[in-house]
Amino acid sequence: MNPEHRGRWVSGLLLAAWLLVVGWQVEEHQRVVEAAKTDLRSRSHEIAGTLGAVTRALRFRSVVFQERLDPVLSELVTNRPNSLVKLIYVGLLNTDGEPVVAVGDTNLFSHEILAGSELWSARYVTFVLPVEGASVSTEGGTNNPTVVLPPRSNFTNGVNRNGRDFQRREPRADETNGGGPGGFSAPNFPLSTNGEMEPPPPPPNDGNRPPDGGDRPRGGNRRPPWMRGMSDADFKALVAKREVHGLVLGMSTDNYRAVCTHDLWLRGIIGFFAGISALGAGLAWRNIGRTADLQIRLVRASELNSHLKELNLAAAGLAHETRNPLNIIRGQAQMISRLPDASPDVREKSKTIVDETDKVTAQLTEFINYSRPREVRRTRIALSPACHEVVRTLALDIEEKKLRVEVGGESLAIEADEQLLRQVLFNLLINAIQAAGENGNIQIVVLRASATEAALEVRDDGPGVPPENRREIFKPYFTTHQKGTGLGLAVVQQIVLAHGWEIACLGNGPRGAVFRLTHLKIAG
Repeated sequence: MNPEHRGRWVSGLLLAAWLLVVGWQVEEHQRVVEAAKTDLRSRSHEIAGTLGAVTRALRFRSVVFQERLDPVLSELVTNRPNSLVKLIYVGLLNTDGEPVVAVGDTNLFSHEILAGSELWSARYVTFVLPVEGASVSTEGGTNNPTVVLPPRSNFTNGVNRNGRDFQRREPRADETNGGGPGGFSAPNFPLSTNGEMEPPPPPPNDGNRPPDGGDRPRGGNRRPPWMRGMSDADFKALVAKREVHGLVLGMSTDNYRAVCTHDLWLRGIIGFFAGISALGAGLAWRNIGRTADLQIRLVRASELNSHLKELNLAAAGLAHETRNPLNIIRGQAQMISRLPDASPDVREKSKTIVDETDKVTAQLTEFINYSRPREVRRTRIALSPACHEVVRTLALDIEEKKLRVEVGGESLAIEADEQLLRQVLFNLLINAIQAAGENGNIQIVVLRASATEAALEVRDDGPGVPPENRREIFKPYFTTHQKGTGLGLAVVQQIVLAHGWEIACLGNGPRGAVFRLTHLKIAG
């Protein structure tokens, strides 16, 4: 796989892993939020159960006096610093959804609450709960409902809560029990533990009234003594309006929001560090990839240098044993062609011997150059001037084929061995001249690949190199030109590897080839 594609795959996998962690944290945060809401709901049911038990304990014949219920509700709403749940409103509702008894911040109550079982806001949450099997509804009935009678203070000065006048009845002589003037103490109304009068005990069940557990104080004989002045119809209407069908609890969400905020910070920190880890892993993978590529290039260069050192010994001996005979043959052929009595045919054959000897000598020289170990001595070299000098060197070959050579790109200076760089440019330009036809175009372009690296391309519009031969073309003695020796591009690759660069042969659509040098280090 291409290293660039491999890097993209790794980056994509790391991004997917980070998104997976973030999604997991979002889901876990939602679970914490729901758990906190469930905890508030559970505590509201616990409070409702406690309040129901207290109400049943205070109830007498389905009646609860408001003087006894108010202290209990006030105690529930009292601000307790160490309490996990803070109640800010408690209300008992009748069948019309109106508060019968309410304690706390009464501004929290609105008829919008009755549309559902709970209503959440920024600072508090309101729960609507049933009482003894009844809910806040004008349609459903109740089993054994509880009636909260208003306090005695509402019925003083001879006026009931409906605004009707009534006269307080003085006790009969047989109803008094040593009370003072104006007192109201009958034997049938014993005092409770807090000094208030209790209603009389129920009469025996004659079969015309429901049992005691289902009796509701609707008759005039079952009303408190301070309400005897009310008519039966008014008292029944009052009782119907004071029946408790529902419970409203307003609870502070301070602890709930604190839990959610703390968990959100925790999840955010986890997501942040997961992102840092993914980014660090990506950078580490990138550095590992670059290091691995560099190590591979160094190993290849080391192996090539070791091989070339062995070839150098053989090449030196071959050059010593071959050049001298070739020079002798070349010299004898030239002497024969210069003889006065030499015929034209002999002179022509002597010239052929000299030409072939020169070709063998040139191939031998290229082989020696290829087998010679490269010692790189880096200096600062400006690429564009170096390219122009090589173009001037090959001006005769360029004019012979009527080629147009352009040198363009950025003005960059790199660190390289000057002599070896010129040899690379010379061999690449010779290759392009051989590939291009008459009136062809050749381009030498200098590019900036990154902040520290440059690239150089030599482009031609010749027949190009088939894809299957683009790797083989850098091997020794592989050539596609009739006059080529097959060592020019091999020498180029050898110099490139010695510098730690890379070279590739690419297509130059619609026709031609591109030889690209990369990883050229820009001089500081």
